[in-house]
Amino acid sequence: MDVSILHIVVLALVQGITEFLPISSYGHLRLVQVYIGVPEQGLILIVALHVGSLGAVMVYFWRDLWAMALGLVQLAKGRGGPNARLVVHVAVATIPVILGGIAVNHYDPRGIQGLAVIAWATFGFGILLYVADKIGMTMRRVEHLRLIDAVIIGCAQSLALVPGTSRSGITMSAARVLGMERAEAARFSMLLSIPAILGAGILKARDLFAMGDVQLSAAALTAAGLAFIAALAAITAMMAWLKRATFTPFVVYRLLLGGFLLVLIYGWAG
Repeated sequence: MDVSILHIVVLALVQGITEFLPISSYGHLRLVQVYIGVPEQGLILIVALHVGSLGAVMVYFWRDLWAMALGLVQLAKGRGGPNARLVVHVAVATIPVILGGIAVNHYDPRGIQGLAVIAWATFGFGILLYVADKIGMTMRRVEHLRLIDAVIIGCAQSLALVPGTSRSGITMSAARVLGMERAEAARFSMLLSIPAILGAGILKARDLFAMGDVQLSAAALTAAGLAFIAALAAITAMMAWLKRATFTPFVVYRLLLGGFLLVLIYGWAG
């Protein structure tokens, strides 16, 4: 790979910390590339970062994953129950972003680009997160979700195809509007991240194998390990925070970052 070990450490930490917080990991990675000078990641590094992040969320929510495994068995036997419903809800909520991703890849393979897009999305969806957190009741858990709720959250997740939106931020916003407790909104968002990250990782891994460059390097292993540690720490801290407080600190951060970027881009400072 053509990136230094320092760049790998920076990318892994940024990816791990921001992947699951409602502040947009893709937006931060782009900012690191543009303003700090970290070069574009190679495919093997992208896959490594995905693996590390995926490992962290799977470790933290292993009980839910076990419940979903049991739910799959129940569905295979034609039975229902809370575990089976959880599987269905996660699957249904994943469909819109898959369809959206296919459409974007077909009509615009490069995807939505531009730092201005990241800046406005960071700022605008930060306001949306604040409003959703304030108006949303705190009375529902993941177990209380209905099929229509999963569809709504899934449609919201497809907006994350716009860089700077934050997949976790927009799904948590939708869940809060639907009356989910803050920690439960984050919990369902994290479970939705598993198929999303897994799908993206598989696509990148397919491209990697097509190139014939599948050799694991120390740099890739370092990236995966650091991303795993950073993501696990970020998830643990966020879940602990949301059990006793609001999304306001994340909102303030988004507004400050988005506003700062808008000033840089448009030169409003004079």
